[in-house]
Amino acid sequence: MSGTGSIAEVGTPSARSRALAVLRVRSRALAVGLLPAAVAVVLVSARTTGRLAGDPWPAVTLAVCAVAAFVLLVGGIFAAVVLRASPAMTPTVPLAESAAPDLYRLVRDLADRMDVPAPSAIALTPDCDSWLEDRTHAAHRRARGRTAISGGAAGAGGPESEPGAAPVLVIGSPFLWWMRVAELRAVLAPVVAGTGPSAHPDIADARGFVRGLDAAVDVGGRRFLGWIAAPARLLLRLCRVDAAEMERGVAAAASDRAQGVDYALRIVAQEQVGLAYAGWDRLLTRVAVPAWRMGRWPAHLDAGVVSALTELSRRDRLADGFTSRLGERPACDLLDQPGAVDEAASLLAARLFHGGPAEAGPDWSPVEWAAYPEEVVDRKWRMEAARLLAALDALSAPSVPAASTVDRVLTYLADADADALAGRLSGDLAREAVPAVAAAAAGRGADALPLFPLEAPRSGRDLLADHVVALVCCAAVDSAGGEPGLDWLDGPVLLVAGVRRADLAGPVLSLVEDRDPGPLRDWLAEVGVRPEKPVRLV
Repeated sequence: MSGTGSIAEVGTPSARSRALAVLRVRSRALAVGLLPAAVAVVLVSARTTGRLAGDPWPAVTLAVCAVAAFVLLVGGIFAAVVLRASPAMTPTVPLAESAAPDLYRLVRDLADRMDVPAPSAIALTPDCDSWLEDRTHAAHRRARGRTAISGGAAGAGGPESEPGAAPVLVIGSPFLWWMRVAELRAVLAPVVAGTGPSAHPDIADARGFVRGLDAAVDVGGRRFLGWIAAPARLLLRLCRVDAAEMERGVAAAASDRAQGVDYALRIVAQEQVGLAYAGWDRLLTRVAVPAWRMGRWPAHLDAGVVSALTELSRRDRLADGFTSRLGERPACDLLDQPGAVDEAASLLAARLFHGGPAEAGPDWSPVEWAAYPEEVVDRKWRMEAARLLAALDALSAPSVPAASTVDRVLTYLADADADALAGRLSGDLAREAVPAVAAAAAGRGADALPLFPLEAPRSGRDLLADHVVALVCCAAVDSAGGEPGLDWLDGPVLLVAGVRRADLAGPVLSLVEDRDPGPLRDWLAEVGVRPEKPVRLV
């Protein structure tokens, strides 16, 4: 392992000089806090030796001593908050070395080749990114048991990060399933190289000071501590530019040190990073979100990424060569129990992006991909069809017989104002969400809220179109031999005679936007759906 000298060389002069500039802000703040006390000491000494006899020096000395005591008290409280405030720690799946010895061996080999300290531990994040995270703060060690996702190969907490330990390497879990071993090594090289600058004392102190100030701003939102935020923000403004330039210098130094490790392969690997991000985003927004709304969470999202990207490669002529990579060893082979790790990462993804519970339960259960069409897609369609017909019941005259048919919706939207039904649906969805959010907030606190929400607000007409599509799909399943299906890139789809029907959206939009039922009636006749037949609801 590298010595102190080689570690110091990793921190470039630019990064070290910026770190010293940040530390000078800390020193000046300390000097300002001690200045009244220094003046008080001078005055008391002068009074004791008789050099400041007579008025008004007794009163001046007393006032300065009082001010000094007050400043020292306030400064001491502020310094304690900065030192003890817990910096933000990203929720991750900790990965013990016993669960992934080959992965730890790969990372240590990278560190040895670049002559930098090896990361103290490895954790996974359900996102397409990788970074180093300092978890040596005492509050982080206390919180490990509360934030860790336990179970199977993931372990309950992984190795402790003691003071002075190297940072934790956080790896995006989709990379492990999509990338090959050599590609993962090339992508991780510049990240692992960052442990060198992290070990430099000045850089580590500067980072700790900035993290403490950032955490103190959050503490300022607590009762009786509101005054903490203002000086913390002031100090952050004073050192923001230097801190940003320091991080740029650190990144440049890490990139330079990693130049000799798989540099030619890194260009290809970076293309895979972009592709993995595209497939992961589609999988979450089109496939995972519908399941999460049903109270189900896909248990193997990372494995789904491979299917989604393989499908994308098949459809996109620009990605023709990517499927040939699948014959090489995938990086998930570096895990002893990839299925258990995938399940833990999938549960964490639901928590981060949807606000789901941290543990499975009766109303929050996993779903396998084979069961997804029946347990998620069909149920989603039935629930939306029932909501659409209930909203229509609320708007219809009492003399109109309630019927769960497609024909009833066609007739209504062709003759009435579609905005009324769209507004009713929006209101019903909002009312349904209130009890769920209140119950989640009462039972799970901050864990109930997504840190990175995926769902953007939707217009009433978009919601209406989705509900009409759901009703038509239910009718196709009930009377035309249709089946719910899953498309890895587009999510829930309708299959008729084993073939996906992707041509339903246009006729539905003609009905919702133009109040023209003709295209949808033609579509129903072509597929063999009987619009007058009642639809089975949930």
